[in-house]
Amino acid sequence: MSETSTDAKIVRMANQIATFFLSQPETVRADGVATHINKFWETRMRRRFFDLIDAPDAGFLPLVIEASTRIKRPGEPDAAAVGVRAEAADGAPGGKGVVAGESLSEPSIPEATT
Repeated sequence: MSETSTDAKIVRMANQIATFFLSQPETVRADGVATHINKFWETRMRRRFFDLIDAPDAGFLPLVIEASTRIKRPGEPDAAAVGVRAEAADGAPGGKGVVAGESLSEPSIPEATT
């Protein structure tokens, strides 16, 4: 794969998000990564993300790859995506998010399911 500086930034950013969520309970990690990307990455970034995730050896952490199944692919139905549509309007899972007063600069952390 030919890597551009934009590609490297997308991989680095996704891995940074995943690294943060590795400190969270295992039950919310993948949803947390996916929710953050769905809420804060624009369509062009997600489109390029999927070009990279579909390529072998792009450099993504395993948690990013796991979360990718829950990230909305541009132009496709978002039934499997988390943190989009009505859920995004209500905030992150468990009532967190900007609707609940959470800062845009803070990552969205889904509540652990017990």
